[in-house]
Amino acid sequence: MQAEPANILHPTTASFDSDVGSSSVPVLVDFWAPWCPPCRALKPELQKLAAEVGDNAKFAFINVDEEPQLASEFGVSGIPALMIVKDGQVVDSWTGYAPKAAVLARLHKFIAT
Repeated sequence: MQAEPANILHPTTASFDSDVGSSSVPVLVDFWAPWCPPCRALKPELQKLAAEVGDNAKFAFINVDEEPQLASEFGVSGIPALMIVKDGQVVDSWTGYAPKAAVLARLHKFIAT
């Protein structure tokens, strides 16, 4: 099994601010659950994308069943819920499966070149 890229995070309520809020690069936050079919379809696409963008962005996977407080704080009402956080602020968000190319297009707007 291949090691997970260093830019993939699994923040908790306690570590969210240090993992995501203080990141120097944009963070794509994926609120998901293992029982959600679109979430299961999206996760491998995001993992591939994380490997492709390398140090230019981070990817945070948050299981809503394990971190309900974070899901509530961000107003998550449907999953997968995706948000791009830059400089501690949500700069883009959407709900539902999106193909890897569409996610990359949204993320690219916030990656410094």
